Amino acid sequence: MRTSIIGAAVATVLAFADVGSAANATEWKSRSIYQVMIDRYARTDGSTDATCEMHEFCGGTWKGLLNNLDYIQGMGFTAIQISPIVKNIDDDTSAGAAYHGYWPVDNYALNEKFGTEQDFKDLVDELHKRDILLMVDVVVNHMAQAFDNVVPPKVDYSKFNPFNDEKYFHSYCNVTDWENATNYQDCWLYPYGIALADLATEKTEVADEMNKWVKELVANYSIDGLRIDAAKHVNDEFLPAFVEASGVFALGEVLTGKPDDMCRYQTLGLLPGMPNYLDFYKLNLAFNGGSMVNLTDIRNEGASACNDTLALGSFIENHDMPRFASLNDDLALAKNAMAYVLLNDGIPTVYQGQEQHFKGNGTPFNREPLWDSKYNKSAPLYTLTSTLNKVRNNAIKRSSDYISSPSKTLWADVNHLCLSKGPYGSQVVFCINNKSSKGDSYQVSVGGFQANDKVVEVLTCKTSTADATGNVTMYMRRGEPKAYVLASVLNGTGICNTTVEDGLEQGNGAGALGATTSMLLAAVIGSVVVLLA
Repeated sequence: MRTSIIGAAVATVLAFADVGSAANATEWKSRSIYQVMIDRYARTDGSTDATCEMHEFCGGTWKGLLNNLDYIQGMGFTAIQISPIVKNIDDDTSAGAAYHGYWPVDNYALNEKFGTEQDFKDLVDELHKRDILLMVDVVVNHMAQAFDNVVPPKVDYSKFNPFNDEKYFHSYCNVTDWENATNYQDCWLYPYGIALADLATEKTEVADEMNKWVKELVANYSIDGLRIDAAKHVNDEFLPAFVEASGVFALGEVLTGKPDDMCRYQTLGLLPGMPNYLDFYKLNLAFNGGSMVNLTDIRNEGASACNDTLALGSFIENHDMPRFASLNDDLALAKNAMAYVLLNDGIPTVYQGQEQHFKGNGTPFNREPLWDSKYNKSAPLYTLTSTLNKVRNNAIKRSSDYISSPSKTLWADVNHLCLSKGPYGSQVVFCINNKSSKGDSYQVSVGGFQANDKVVEVLTCKTSTADATGNVTMYMRRGEPKAYVLASVLNGTGICNTTVEDGLEQGNGAGALGATTSMLLAAVIGSVVVLLA
């Protein structure tokens, strides 16, 4: 058993409130991240018509990313997370090639498939000129070698750099029990086509070498943050020392939907942040026959169990999970999911192609080359993302308390979740729903403002005035999300330069409930009144 708990004193020291100087936890909370898989983002020559075998290299490069930063910046993203940069195996295995970067063989060499060292440095320089932070994915759990699927794997450890001896690794066993820490931390992952030799990170010589390596990596290339792959699969004690050695903020992958399992990585001082798998699972269910109430419940459980849900990475898609649209390709649902990710507590993280409504299911089909979209800046999810990122960035600019203020639940039922995020004056009031594009027309009256406030719904650029209780009437149509801000905060932002008064659509028969019923419903659900058709 390798998962002994670190001491309380150590946990306090390594609580990670603000690791690093240039890009600490507070700085990362103010950013929104666009996740890039280098091989599938852009080619150096900018070509968009080349075919791609999904298990093989497709030709994306660091220079291709550099040449196409305008596409990302046009959506308002202020940070980029890229796939691992170190040298991987060259073999074309029965599980495919190492196009993704997660099969390392030499930690001290860059992956020449993605370009030269100068190409990478040029990319980093350009990102920083644009005030875009760089988060790099790092692999700490294993080194890789082609596997003939005959157990035990015949690994030539001398090929690894720096861990060129069997003594640095665990003896072979296959992970079979995902609830048993001894099994999932000591055994090897994915025993098909590729042997992922499991590093014995509990050994002092292994941990010291990894800490030395990451410190040099961050310093040599001016990296601002890390995403730690498979963080759950290394021993607890390794993680805080590794993050401290890096000197930057880190999101560690802890793949679980259970609050106690995930949040202990914060409460014990093991990691400063993690991708928010708690929300991920419930959010997917809410849009596929489930209830928004269950999403609200897990939000509350996470807030109680974690130290800081504001340091979690909010997401609905990544390179390991089926695309949202592979489960349900309704565009209105995808808009609601994107709105939640961008306006939720935590650090918004959007996976490349999500803004183009890509529909790939399991790996590798969820890793489509982005050039298939022709980098369409008019796509509905691209424009929605651009607007909401601008709204979020403006709210943060107006008040630094925006990133430190947990959102307040205004209303939740089976079909709706309405939240208010940020202090008064910079708040964003938003409602998501799971009714889909076939949703009916109706009205809801939601709070979050003060009496007679002039507000703008930023996705339609329609204006309203809050009533005497601070409630705003939202005209719900076709399952679209809603996001409101004070009209006064939009001056000079370029958001909704032209507005019109909101109201019922032509021929819409939606009307209010009777006065007695409306007052009773308001008393039951607080700051929300529902006005049905």
